[in-house]
Formats: sequence, C-alpha cells, structure tokens
Amino acid sequence: MAYQLQEINRRIQSDVKEFLAECDENYNQRVSLAADKILSNLERSPIVLLSGPSGSGKTTTAMKIAEELQRRGVNTHAVAMDNYFTTINPRTAPRTPEGEIDYESPQCLDMELLSRHFTALSNGEEILIPKYEFVRQMRNDSRGTPLKLGKNEIAIFEGIHALNDQIAGRHPQATKLYISARSNVNEGSVLRFKGTWMRLTRRAVRDYNFRGTDVEDTLDMWANVRRGEKLYISPFKNKADIIFDSSLPYEVSVMKNYALPLLRAVPEENDRRSELLELIDAFRYFQPIDPELVAKDSLLREFIGGGSYSY
Repeated sequence: MAYQLQEINRRIQSDVKEFLAECDENYNQRVSLAADKILSNLERSPIVLLSGPSGSGKTTTAMKIAEELQRRGVNTHAVAMDNYFTTINPRTAPRTPEGEIDYESPQCLDMELLSRHFTALSNGEEILIPKYEFVRQMRNDSRGTPLKLGKNEIAIFEGIHALNDQIAGRHPQATKLYISARSNVNEGSVLRFKGTWMRLTRRAVRDYNFRGTDVEDTLDMWANVRRGEKLYISPFKNKADIIFDSSLPYEVSVMKNYALPLLRAVPEENDRRSELLELIDAFRYFQPIDPELVAKDSLLREFIGGGSYSY
C-alpha cells in the first residue's frame, strides 16, 4: 500500500496533532492484532519470533506487543536475538563477495543455543540469556540474564533471522511475526519516497545519534544490509502468521529535520552519491513536522530519541 503525498501534506496543514495521533493509533491496532494472534497460540507455544529487516522498528514493536499483553494480564519478556551473536573468529567468519566479514549472515548467530533455549523455555526450564558486547565484538555469557517462564508467560525473541528455517523451522509451533516499513509515498501515480528509503533514513539517523557511526559508514554498509535482506530475511517472511507495515505516514516529514543535514554533509565523492542526491531531493515535497509533536511512545522515537522506552 502506498501513501499519498497530497493527503499527508493536507493533514499536516489542517491538524497536525490529530494526524500524528491517528497514525499512531493505526499502528497500535496492528500491535493489538498481533497480541490477539499470540494469545490464541499460547497453549501451543509461549515463544514468539519477530523478524524484519534493519530499520523496521522490531525492538519498539516487541516492547509494544509486550505492553499490550501485560495489559491483558499476560507477563511478557522481550529478548533481543542480537545477544546470541557468536564471538567472531576472522578465520572462520562468513564473508561477502568482496571478502569482508558478512555480519548479516545467520551464521553469526548461535543457532544451536537459541534452539535449546526455546525448548527449555517451552518446558518451563530456566535459561541464561547471553549478553553480546558490541564494542568488544564478543559475547560475554557471565553477564547473562536468567529467564524462566511461568504459566501464561510469553517470551518475544526479536531479530533479523527470527524466521530463518534454522530457527523457526525447528519450532513450528511458535507464533511468527514479520515487520517492515513497506509503504512508498506517491504523488498520484508518481513515486516520491521509497519504503526502503524510510528504513535507510531511520538507520542513518539512529546510527549517527546513538551508535557513533557517521552517515558515510551507514551508506557503505547499506549495500550489504540490503544484500543480506534478500538472501537471509525476505525469503522467510511468508512463514509469518502476521506480516505488518511499520511505516508511519508522518515520518518523512519528521525525519527531514534530522536526515537532511546529515545527508547533505556526505562528501561528493561518495559511491552512492547519485542515490543520495535523489533521496535529498525527495524530502522537499514534504511539509515539515516539529519533532516535539511526536508522541514519546511513538515507534519513530527508536530512531530519533527522546522517547519513553529504553534501548
């Protein structure tokens, strides 16, 4: 489904606060539908697998689903599968066609440990969720977090490879969700902003503000991120019980406040300069929105900061 640029700008000019509230409520309804599906499957499995490509808002969505289930009286734990990364051995690490370490590969995850943990949780046993230290590029099991599910408790495991056959295929009874920012913005029949640009913009802003990565580095990584999506993530999306869209109609108008200065500062010699100029130009069609108007629990806060969730 594509959003219409004219309608976005009209709503911003007529009543921007109502527009933002309506978009957030529509997303909350998708979260509620996911909670319905999870509860209907609870007798079969307490495990939820939530997958989606980079920049989809998986972490916030997992937290929102957990909140919704808590409201319904079901204790829920959100677990980041990034903590199951293995300590990379450069000699045996998977490689891209260019010879770089392929951090998008599912081979970077400890699939066997994940499978054992899913089985243990389903049997009411306690596990120790490992802790991956990204700064040191290693897993530190001594800093792990214990988890044991009681009756009518749920664990949501979110990560890009959650629906991979080596994970979901071994635990077919788990509830499976797939999330991605999928909607383009059109002006009539003319494409003005790609859904993939939304995810690139989210990641660029988040990486710069919270991960110490400048936009050039994000752009350099993006080609392999997209390659990884096509190889390792998208092929499994149809295994999901629910597929839903995390794009927000107002987000480009908010993101232009953050993204444009970063994108314009990228040197002209950057290899992705042509697409970068196309992206920069696309923002001009959108009426701006003051980021202060964005709700503290909005999914967009995962990328721009200032929200009510801790990441």
